Amino acid sequence: MSWISAGEVFYLTLRRHGAEQGRRVLDNLRLRTSLDEVGPDRILEAATIKGAHRMSYADAFACATAIAYDAPLLTGDDEILRAAGPWVAQDVRRS
Repeated sequence: MSWISAGEVFYLTLRRHGAEQGRRVLDNLRLRTSLDEVGPDRILEAATIKGAHRMSYADAFACATAIAYDAPLLTGDDEILRAAGPWVAQDVRRS
């Protein structure tokens, strides 16, 4: 998971449940997940994905990170699931 995606999880949790819960969720992610540092290669890959697909820039980072690690992207995001790209997305809403 990229730090961009972790930031997205944080702000969504903060909006819905407050800053304290947002910090707890982020701390839990940091314990359970290796967070990918965003460098020039990942930025350019995400920008390329964003340029080719109708999705948010944060979603493009999630796709770029999945590609970089040759890992499935676990998501419930329709923009990612509908896009045809070189990443493998698994719909977590149906599992």
